Amino acid sequence: MKCPFCHHEDTQVIDTRVSEEGDTIRRRRRCAHCDKRFTTYERIELSMPVIVKKNGSRAEFDPAKLRGSLMLALRKRPVSAEAVDAAIHRIEEKLLSSGAREVVSGHIGELVMRELKRLDKIAYIRFASVYKSFEDVAEFQDAIAEVGPERKNPAK
Repeated sequence: MKCPFCHHEDTQVIDTRVSEEGDTIRRRRRCAHCDKRFTTYERIELSMPVIVKKNGSRAEFDPAKLRGSLMLALRKRPVSAEAVDAAIHRIEEKLLSSGAREVVSGHIGELVMRELKRLDKIAYIRFASVYKSFEDVAEFQDAIAEVGPERKNPAK
């Protein structure tokens, strides 16, 4: 590790501590040349896969866009912020654990639909109607039938 003061390349680790969360290592260092001390931190660096859009263009994964899509579908629905955060975390985890360097946008759409189906059936239908570009009422009926059993009318 290069000294930030004199740029000498020989530094010694004096003290090492792991953070309470266990995801960061703090190292206290001393420069062998100028004798100054400094602190470095080590963190895991994970990179999300690049998103390949329908038109073939590529974009960086943007968690804000993911949150925006979920929040739009969940607008005025009784779903807590914690549940949304957990859904986003599960989607990001699936993308990271896949190990893929690139992923098609349709795969992310499917992951979002799966999470919305768990969170709120109405939000799922809202998202599916846009994502799948429903052309007629029959497609809506198929999506509705997919999320739950039909209600029986007790009056008949």
